[in-house]
Amino acid sequence: QVNLVESGGGSVQAGGSLTLSCSASGDYDESLSMGWFRQTPGKGREWVAMIYLGTGNRYINTPMKGRFAISRAGAKDSVLLQMNNVKPEDTAMYYCAAREGAPFWTEDRYDFWGQGTQVTVSA
Repeated sequence: QVNLVESGGGSVQAGGSLTLSCSASGDYDESLSMGWFRQTPGKGREWVAMIYLGTGNRYINTPMKGRFAISRAGAKDSVLLQMNNVKPEDTAMYYCAAREGAPFWTEDRYDFWGQGTQVTVSA
């Protein structure tokens, strides 16, 4: 079992920056993929960024490349999502997700989820 807790959401103006944090606890090892999905009302969850703890490999979805970055925090069981030059279309509920093994890009492959944190970008 992996427990995930997000923090750092809020409101920001377009062009600004925001950092989300996800802290993991429970029974897991380095063969864990952690990252972020986001969801807007009436739509499924879209993957944003992933990091595979075992290798440190990082993955960013194409619409966010060059603007978002994912990294491990100082505490090894925390993952950060740095969001730069945000746009109104980045407005969504952001969820931290984790799975044992390599990353996948669809929500159905993830077993562990945080409660979500809202990000609102105003024009």
